[in-house]
Amino acid sequence: MPSPFPVPVPILESARLRLRGHRVEDFAVCAAMWADPEVTRHFGRTFPEEESWARLLRYAGHWALLGFGYWFVEEKTSGRFVGEVGFADLRRDITPSLGDTPEIGWVLAAAAHGKGFATEAARAAIAWGETNFGGRRTTCIVHPENLPSIRVAEKCGYEEVRRANYKGQPTIVFERETACS
Repeated sequence: MPSPFPVPVPILESARLRLRGHRVEDFAVCAAMWADPEVTRHFGRTFPEEESWARLLRYAGHWALLGFGYWFVEEKTSGRFVGEVGFADLRRDITPSLGDTPEIGWVLAAAAHGKGFATEAARAAIAWGETNFGGRRTTCIVHPENLPSIRVAEKCGYEEVRRANYKGQPTIVFERETACS
C-alpha cells in the first residue's frame, strides 16, 4: 500500500547484522560492490557509478513513495559493510508479469560471501515483510547459474514457479506465501 508521506526506514537486527537505511556517505562502498565483477557476474556486467547512484536514489524513493525498500546491511560488531537487501517494485518487463508483488533481492560484497549473511539478512527482511505486507505473496528472480542465491531463496521459503527471460538472460521466478523457516 503506497505511503502518502516519507517513511523512516526501520532498523532491523539479526544475530550478526544490522539493516538500516542508506545514507549518502554509503555511496562509495555500495558503488564499489556494484563495480566488482565477482559480485555482478550473474547480472552480466558491472555497474558504473552513475547507475549505482541512481540505484541509491531509487532505494530512498521506494521508502518515501511505497513504504518499503532496500536496507544497507552491516555487521553489528564491526560496522563493516556486508551488502544490500530489501523489497522493490521494479515494474520489470518480464512475461508473465510479477504484478504488484513486492520483489525481494539481496546482493553482498565479495568479502561477505559464503558466511550465511545473505540468508540471515533476507530472513530479517522477510520477517519485516510478514508484518507490513498484510499476507501478500512476495517474489524474487534469480539467474539459474546463481546457485548460492537459489539456496538462499529456498532456505527462506521461496519456491520456483516458472522460468522466464529477463533482458535477454534466463531467469527463475520464485514466489513465497508462507513464513520463513
